[in-house]
Amino acid sequence: MTVRPLEWKDGKLVLLDQRELPGQVSYIACSTVEEVARAIENLAVRGAPAIGIAAAYGVALGAVERGIPGAREAILRLSRTRPTAVNLFWALDRMKEVVDRQEPGQNLQLVQRLLLEAAADIHRRDVETNRAIGRHGQELLPASSTILTHCNAGALATGGYGTALGIVRAAREAGKTVRIFADETRPVLQGSRLTAWELMEEGFDVTVLCDSMAGFAMERIGVDAVITGADRIAANGDTANKIGTYSLAVLARFHGIPFYVAAPVSTMDPGTPHGERIEIEERPQGEVLSIRGFPTAPNGTRAWNPAFDVTPADLITAIITEVGIVRPPYGENLACAIKAARTQQKE
Repeated sequence: MTVRPLEWKDGKLVLLDQRELPGQVSYIACSTVEEVARAIENLAVRGAPAIGIAAAYGVALGAVERGIPGAREAILRLSRTRPTAVNLFWALDRMKEVVDRQEPGQNLQLVQRLLLEAAADIHRRDVETNRAIGRHGQELLPASSTILTHCNAGALATGGYGTALGIVRAAREAGKTVRIFADETRPVLQGSRLTAWELMEEGFDVTVLCDSMAGFAMERIGVDAVITGADRIAANGDTANKIGTYSLAVLARFHGIPFYVAAPVSTMDPGTPHGERIEIEERPQGEVLSIRGFPTAPNGTRAWNPAFDVTPADLITAIITEVGIVRPPYGENLACAIKAARTQQKE
């Protein structure tokens, strides 16, 4: 059974606490906007699509707390949590549209119901979108394939199926044999802690690699494709994803291995022309200087900790979306994908 990272239950947003994995499976019940915001900021919930879904439910909680003013305050608070993940702002924009349609003095219970229905719809559509990404992406893989992935772009990072790992799931559902190399993904180890955990829960063949082993694995063992997720895709195809993704793309190009990005159209940001304009979140130095409280460097050492890097579009073989495979030239073809997705939503 695929992991469920979040769900609405008994008037609360219940989150699988990803900080505790793989050692402990525990849950956080969020009943306030601030609890949702802190869960996003401290990585209890992470992954661009999952952050967006959690934020949408957070807006619904804002309406429970203080009606329409509470919902507006929730949008503002949640927009300040993780600046790079464009799905966060996409989801908040959808929720703002619902808020803006409400008349002053409208029945509070109706407002709360409408916002909760909108959040649940974002959640449901995300799972459907991920499954479509999986169907399109698995067609690119041979009957027996070895995939290298980075960070966690699986069920834990989405509404419950995955983008990059959704392709792996779809390939197995199509009868293909898939072996996965999971980069550990320093400094927070989302690959070894999260990707390996959720794949092992479902019986996949997964091997964890130190980040620095990727090139040697490509040369000595062989990799059929590198597949990653994305946190923001600029209009020209430049893609922000977890730090270390850019290096993988360079290695893949050198070894002649296709490098695929798997992401919903909601991850595309046509208002950002290129990667240099993407805001990169910088996180605390302590994440680099220690692992689970154990120091990995001398006291007083400084560290640089950008959470993401930007892979130039020239290094990306294709972007796998719910409306199909997008190939270069990205400027024109990403715009077509956005238009196609909007048409689908209206149908």
